[in-house]
Amino acid sequence: MKKVGILTIAGIFTIGASAYAADQTLVSTKAGSPIVLDGMADKAWDAAKAITVTLDELPYEPNNGYEGIRETDVTIKSLYDDNHVYFLVTYKDPTKSLERFPWVKQADGSWKKLANKDSTGHDNTYYEDKFAMWWNISTKGFESEGCMIACHLNEPGDKSAGRKYTAADGETIDMWHAKYVRSLPMGMFDDQYVDNNTDPKKNGGWGRKGDTGKGGYKNNDNSDKSAPAYMNLNATEDDKYFVIPRKKVPFVDNFKEGDIVPGIDIMPMMGGRADILARNHYADGMWTLEVMRSLKTEGENAETQDVQFTDMSKTYRFGISVFDNSQINHLYHIETLEMKFQ
Repeated sequence: MKKVGILTIAGIFTIGASAYAADQTLVSTKAGSPIVLDGMADKAWDAAKAITVTLDELPYEPNNGYEGIRETDVTIKSLYDDNHVYFLVTYKDPTKSLERFPWVKQADGSWKKLANKDSTGHDNTYYEDKFAMWWNISTKGFESEGCMIACHLNEPGDKSAGRKYTAADGETIDMWHAKYVRSLPMGMFDDQYVDNNTDPKKNGGWGRKGDTGKGGYKNNDNSDKSAPAYMNLNATEDDKYFVIPRKKVPFVDNFKEGDIVPGIDIMPMMGGRADILARNHYADGMWTLEVMRSLKTEGENAETQDVQFTDMSKTYRFGISVFDNSQINHLYHIETLEMKFQ
């Protein structure tokens, strides 16, 4: 199998594809019983046929060291009913990584936000696990090139690993981004998309944007970024790395050296960013994601920001990627994946 060159991007991932690579087809089967969205494979999933995709490529080798996984097999199943499409995703990851830029109290009483960024300005140590799916909406060349069609080398003087944008006005790609700290505790993926913007003054992520909507997450920093702004009331191990709305209170420094306060303040997403619901579970070195989205989404800009699963005779091409506690470095595959409804 001949591989094509891979370009990397800033703040998100690349999924390469090759005309020489064999396609893999995921068949979405009509559900015979209700699906309980709980992050577990209940009996309804027995009717779905799985495909397994090996992810064993990294776009670059960070110069600050990278101790994440170098290969994993992602198993995917899909079901659908009259209103929704569902996905069950499992993959091995020996480390449950949620330590995303946490605040840690120092011996002198000050607070330090842990980070270890590489030469591209991205972290591969103090970051969360992530999983992503890309779906073509209207981008020419995606069928043969996959997500790589929207990947571009970094600009002169740009220390990042590259940029993401489509080639022409009106071409978009749907980006489903599961963030294990920033979005999944709220029971959803971060629904995003890519368009052809190349002006970083208009959008810092170039063509990569969040769907129309509000909410999400922000850094948990005080006004001068010297300490946290908020903390969890009666914090537990489960919410150690994110401040959640129902427990959010102003930060009061009654902590001792080495104590941790979350570096991120999360909240539910609303509007188009909240289209993809999910539950996740980690056990025995394995992540499980159970995902649900409407076959057809509604709302402002839905047709240009979301893939619409309204034609049951159509082939839907997509790609996947796994991030092991890494900001942009990720495991990817080369094959072009596709989904068909049965």
